[in-house]
Amino acid sequence: MIRRGALLGLLPLAALLGSCGLKPMYAGGSDGVVARGLSGIEVPVIQGRAGWLMRNALQDRLGASGADTGAPRYRLDVRLDDQLEGLGVLGDDTIGRERRTLRARYQLVDLANGEILLDATAGSDAGIDVVSSEYATIAAEQTALENLSLEVADRIVTQLALTLREKP
Repeated sequence: MIRRGALLGLLPLAALLGSCGLKPMYAGGSDGVVARGLSGIEVPVIQGRAGWLMRNALQDRLGASGADTGAPRYRLDVRLDDQLEGLGVLGDDTIGRERRTLRARYQLVDLANGEILLDATAGSDAGIDVVSSEYATIAAEQTALENLSLEVADRIVTQLALTLREKP
């Protein structure tokens, strides 16, 4: 009997939840507005190793819907700023810690009329321990760049999806 009463008490809350204005981002699956918009974005070549990693990460995420829209409708221009700086100085004047920062400035351009639909930045950073093995330190720096590229690409695609969802 208590369960039935609890369920009846939750019924008005369920009705309110339906009217709260929440809309699924990817409603309609691969045929939805956002998925079709994301798959219609081309990403030109971005210079450097960080650019190669970023472009691959973006293409993986933008084409994840599997929808083939033919000719691209949008272009995503990305400029990267990759910084590696020493932070912790040890007693023998060597660097004990580094910070790698990857920042992206990007613009979503409508190819039909050249209008810039989105002009934004995204970035992230990672700490790296500098160890006695130079090989290990270089490997950690490269791994940090790979992980940062994935994280920044996720942030970019999330913002693109929000922008395309609001576009009529």
